[in-house]
Amino acid sequence: MTQDLRVAQGRGYLAIPGPSVMPDAVLRAMHRASPNIYEGELLDMMEPLTADLRRVARTKHHVAIYIANGHGAWEAALANVIAPGERVLVPATGRFGIGWGEMATGLGADVQVLDFGKSNPWDLDQIAEELRADAGHQIKAVLAVHVDTSSSVRNDVPALRAVLDEVGHPALLMADCIASLGCDEFEMDAWGVDVMVTGSQKGLMVPPGIGFVFFNEKAAAKRSVMSRVSRYWDWVPRANPEEFFQYFGGTAPTHHLYGLRAALDMIHEEGIEHVWARHQRLAQAIWAACETWSENGELRLNVTDRTFRSHAVTALRLDAPNGTALRNWVQKNLGLTLGIGLGMAEPGDPARDAFFRLGHMGHVNGQMIMGVLGGIQAGLSALDIPHGHGAVEAAAAVIAGR
Repeated sequence: MTQDLRVAQGRGYLAIPGPSVMPDAVLRAMHRASPNIYEGELLDMMEPLTADLRRVARTKHHVAIYIANGHGAWEAALANVIAPGERVLVPATGRFGIGWGEMATGLGADVQVLDFGKSNPWDLDQIAEELRADAGHQIKAVLAVHVDTSSSVRNDVPALRAVLDEVGHPALLMADCIASLGCDEFEMDAWGVDVMVTGSQKGLMVPPGIGFVFFNEKAAAKRSVMSRVSRYWDWVPRANPEEFFQYFGGTAPTHHLYGLRAALDMIHEEGIEHVWARHQRLAQAIWAACETWSENGELRLNVTDRTFRSHAVTALRLDAPNGTALRNWVQKNLGLTLGIGLGMAEPGDPARDAFFRLGHMGHVNGQMIMGVLGGIQAGLSALDIPHGHGAVEAAAAVIAGR
């Protein structure tokens, strides 16, 4: 009995890269009867709510809210500024860069993909070469994923802005911050981002269901000359509503809004700079552990250079099928759920069982991260997967500031 004893009872830990852990304050805020959507507090909360969203995005410009996941935010952003037949450039560093390009293709855009693989950041020189070659400025937007949730590559968005400026190319810089907003440092206005998309379910700590599109005056000007924009996706009434329902193109996502209000209060109480620093410290603790495990074993971090690793998600691999075996063991025996290796190998490829991911975004602290790492350590030992020793101690030293 002792040998087969499982210790998975108690509250489970969902350590996947979104949906992230929901704070109790958010859940309590959502646990209420349906509010009036025609007058009262729900209407009164919208102006300060959108102002606080802009504070997190570090922009003085516009935000449009959609009842949608991140894929919906992708489409909303594209629908407002890209007409059928117009060209977009997609520098891809994982599945979600490719996916945003596929969304653009579905809307009739001419999509040019620069695929930099699944473990490397953008090659800015190659991007500059493509932009210089576009002398007629046929490229209308660059679809730039800040952090690709599948690969955990974190790209240098301000450096991409500098490339566009140096080349003198007028394309819109559109950033996917679905995995990074509220985790990794992001400065929409200071970095010269024209359009930014994100979702509620990661750094914003709210259940999936709300998508956000932030846009500046340059993007608004492009929207103003579009010959046709879907009434539902049109960001103009959402960003500048004359009536409450226009914020959402219909009925409001009432309970999500209460949860979002609570989450934004938590972010602003902590301070966004501290939020960024907390995520960085916890990510560094995870890297220290993983690098130690990899010294005498098969575990590998997907991104070699720390400069380009996300502070919100870490993609890892073992020899197949040990990635899946480890995920199954910790979930069954410890109540710990790790993320699948999304987009790292094709369906049917045995290599899919090599990859897994750790989500460390939003409502996470030091003891939670130490618990995840301790759980992985137990799984590696239980499954006799070769690994270096002293990983948990290395992570503890980082968290201790040593």
